[in-house]
Amino acid sequence: MNTYFVSVHFTKTSPLSRIALSTLAMAASSATVKKTVRVAAAQMTSVNDLITNFATCSRLVQEAALAGAKLICFPENFSFVGDKEGESVKIAEALDGPVMQRYCSLARDSNIWLSLGGFQERFDDTHLCNTHVVIDDAGTIRETYQKMHLFDVDVPGGSSYKESSFTVPGTKIVSVDSPVGRLGLTVCYDLRFPKIYQQLRFDHKAQVLLVPSAFTKVTGEAHWEILLRARAIETQCYVIAAAQAGKHNEKRESYGDTLIIDPWGTVVGRLNDRVSTGIVVADIDFSLIESVRTKMPIDKQRVVIDL
Repeated sequence: MNTYFVSVHFTKTSPLSRIALSTLAMAASSATVKKTVRVAAAQMTSVNDLITNFATCSRLVQEAALAGAKLICFPENFSFVGDKEGESVKIAEALDGPVMQRYCSLARDSNIWLSLGGFQERFDDTHLCNTHVVIDDAGTIRETYQKMHLFDVDVPGGSSYKESSFTVPGTKIVSVDSPVGRLGLTVCYDLRFPKIYQQLRFDHKAQVLLVPSAFTKVTGEAHWEILLRARAIETQCYVIAAAQAGKHNEKRESYGDTLIIDPWGTVVGRLNDRVSTGIVVADIDFSLIESVRTKMPIDKQRVVIDL
């Protein structure tokens, strides 16, 4: 079996000159041809302008399609990051509104699936839902997940966040079938709560876990990669973590470091520049998922403990 992984890293140069291929692992045998499918994860620095962010997303979608990806994953708050308190609620709208319809058209016109990892979905005049939206290549919304764990944290260094002051938490764990496998949907702060990932793996049969994020610089430096690799190892799933990066405004900065991790916990795709805008591409290898799960059958050995 020929086993390989390919990562494509993009910098701020022209789209065609950005592509640099690196083979991360290779083993040879002519017996069987493995089944793989290509995915992309986007990194960006969203601002408080819907049109500017859509232009960035559109460019990255075209680069992903050019690289042969069937799905591109965008980070949390891909469409808008506010400068002032209340801006996100003010621009929030329903899923059938003009902003989301633009992204549906983008998916259809580009013939690619989109994971939109944290859309400001209107709940009422003072609250929104942080909603992860998956759109297929026909431009149809296939599934939505509303972020369950809200970021109410005093980050070391003086910054405080209280997402619950304007966000209504979701109540349902969500997965969806796609051309790149069965996807488990989460958003950012969910990453610190492993039970949701265990349920996606064992109850929902997920093969690929999506973790779109806007991690702070402080928490990202301390915990980002180790948490992502842990979720991949303990669930034996691929993890795709699209990240916000750099300074959005005078008050807010995101860690970046967009990653794709395989079911053994190996990083198979990483954007080399942690604060740049671009995409990273890797192949989902279904034979590797099967191999890891067969050789270490934790699904059969797991003991469910009721406390």
